[in-house]
Amino acid sequence: MKILLIEDEPTLSQNIRQALAAEQMLVDYVFDGALAERFFKNQYDCIIMDINLPGKNGLELCRIFRTGNRHTPVLLLTAFDELEDKVKGFEAGADDYLTKPFFMKELVLRIQSLNKRAQQSKISAANKHTLSFEDIRIDLHQKKVFRQDKEILLTPREYQILLRLMEQPGELVSKAALMEEIWGQSVGMNTNTIEVYINFLRNKIDKPFGKSSIKTKIGYGYFIQ
Repeated sequence: MKILLIEDEPTLSQNIRQALAAEQMLVDYVFDGALAERFFKNQYDCIIMDINLPGKNGLELCRIFRTGNRHTPVLLLTAFDELEDKVKGFEAGADDYLTKPFFMKELVLRIQSLNKRAQQSKISAANKHTLSFEDIRIDLHQKKVFRQDKEILLTPREYQILLRLMEQPGELVSKAALMEEIWGQSVGMNTNTIEVYINFLRNKIDKPFGKSSIKTKIGYGYFIQ
């Protein structure tokens, strides 16, 4: 883990660096707010900054940093425990707050918690482009379907039906709902058309892999399980 520490108190900054180094964290250190901006172009897992800094204070620095980076967690250090200061810090874009004096173990735990949260956020953002159920995966951006990492070529209608079933696994979707959602209300169709497409899907999604994921509830509709 790589950390940027912006702190002008020599003794405190040294103690922080030693504590983080003991946890196998790499630390870049700067004592001046104006100089700290030069480091913002680098990649860090967490930024620790004091509020009361020479050059530019931590609140101003945090606002500047957030204009170019919305994801890297920022932990503010302050000598005050006033609610107003905390509110200003969060409004500036800080993720957490630690009031001096503090135990180094608490600082380490806060950093680890912020980093874990940031990693989970990245995963969540990545998953917005992917829909998965067991070993079936849909790349929503490229509209591609994979099972066991093998790409399966589907027609647009087959893709739409599979997508609808995978959006809520286990939920029963009626033939009428599929017809309306995919073909639209204005199109007159026989429900046999849905049955044909479901059969096509099973031949591509299930049978080659020895699976039976697309289920039928006779008289009602289909679900994936």
